[in-house]
Amino acid sequence: MSSRGRRLTLGVEIVLIGLIGAWLGLLAGGRLDAPVGPLQTRLTIAPTVEGGSVAAIPPLGELRVRTHAGPWQLRAEVTRINAGDARRIFANPAAVNGLAEEVSSDLKSAVRTVVLRSGLAAVGGALLLGVLVFRRRWRRILAAGGVSLAVVLAGGGVAAATFDPKAINEPEYDGLLASAPSLVGDAQSIVADFEKYEAQLAKLVTNVSRLYDVTSTLPAYSADPSTVRVLFVSDIHLNPAAWEVIRSVTDQFKIDVIVDAGDISDHGSVAENAFLDPIATLGVPYVWVRGNHDSLVTQAAMAAQPNVVVLDGQSAVAGGLRFLGAGDPQFTPDKAISDEPVPSVSQVGLALASTGRSLAAAGTPVDVAVIHDGAAASEIDGSAPLVLSGHYHRREQAMLPGGTLSFFQGSTGASGLRGLEKDKPTPVRMSVLYFDRGTRVLQAWDDITLGGLGLVSAKIERRIVAEQFPPPEPTGSPAPTVASPSVPTSPVSTPPVSSPAPPSPSGSP
Repeated sequence: MSSRGRRLTLGVEIVLIGLIGAWLGLLAGGRLDAPVGPLQTRLTIAPTVEGGSVAAIPPLGELRVRTHAGPWQLRAEVTRINAGDARRIFANPAAVNGLAEEVSSDLKSAVRTVVLRSGLAAVGGALLLGVLVFRRRWRRILAAGGVSLAVVLAGGGVAAATFDPKAINEPEYDGLLASAPSLVGDAQSIVADFEKYEAQLAKLVTNVSRLYDVTSTLPAYSADPSTVRVLFVSDIHLNPAAWEVIRSVTDQFKIDVIVDAGDISDHGSVAENAFLDPIATLGVPYVWVRGNHDSLVTQAAMAAQPNVVVLDGQSAVAGGLRFLGAGDPQFTPDKAISDEPVPSVSQVGLALASTGRSLAAAGTPVDVAVIHDGAAASEIDGSAPLVLSGHYHRREQAMLPGGTLSFFQGSTGASGLRGLEKDKPTPVRMSVLYFDRGTRVLQAWDDITLGGLGLVSAKIERRIVAEQFPPPEPTGSPAPTVASPSVPTSPVSTPPVSSPAPPSPSGSP
């Protein structure tokens, strides 16, 4: 090989060592774990042909902004909530007011640090690889380091020259964050008043942190072998914070089975199925019916979870109770016109009632019926002692004329992302139902209410079935000395009958 050819080969080798070493250096040291307000984040810089910035919020998805061109991409991922920092902020109103500045300052400092660290890691990686390949040929080693330094500086120069603060006008959403535009508002208004938008982001950080915080303060209850404890939830609507609330209540109240009255998703898409994975880690059976925001794709994904019991016209035993339920016949996100007739909610209720009577005749009576839309409860009346439903995002209980208790649940997911759009946040609601294990009859329930995203409150209200819905006096019996409350014949919100923090039950509720 000629002298010129050898020099060319050596030059190519040095460039390759510089590039590969820079890449390996970035993999090893191009990251930074840093607090941003009460959030713990991981920032990384990685080589890419697209450039830009990515904000990842597991399990919601990612938000991409084409902030710059060049070979480097900045990625920020939320990894956890710093509970101590969150409590410090909540305890000091002045700190809450200054959270926007704190978040902005933390983020700027973290970006500067990860950029510097990544540059040093890239050059260091090239030098180290050069030492391994070229041994003691220091000129070649330094040349490889120079190549990586040149790439770092050139890429940084391109990023700085092409930086576009107006890129926020055209964000790209992946995964569940496809619903984010309705949450963050119009992009033009964000650009026009960025300080207000920054404050809203800080408020969102505070709200989510507070929700995590209040769940850890719920009182613990001792298990009672004579009682079956059922956690009743509904309308989670893709709110990932709901899983932490459900897990906290399940552990602290020693729940035997969870019942979900549907609308666990928002659009019933395949992308939303990843949101369901935490169910498998809850450790108890999870009984579920399809809501009008859940598709058959969602139902199939739920059925694939190892601890999920999907009810769609049949009964099943879980936690010692027999449940009967059916999915909602409507699928709201589906705008396609179909000639195929869809059953009404009333027809689904009538079908469940018929199945309930058949099971009772066979000696296997239904203990709890589950339907998403509580409008079907009137058709089920008399065929099951209790009907659980959701859909309306409000909590109500009523005794129906045929003797069936009808329970509507509020939104356990605080109405999902839509709940963040309101001036007054939607409360997070769920209930713990206590059944006698021998008779399988509902004895009492606790209504749990978290004060919505942004309100630090956790309220638990104990209600006794016999006091809320006393049995009618037999005909001809003497009048009671104290008037009993009237029995409602239509859904009404029942008032609390005890203090917000009931005592821990030692026996059957």
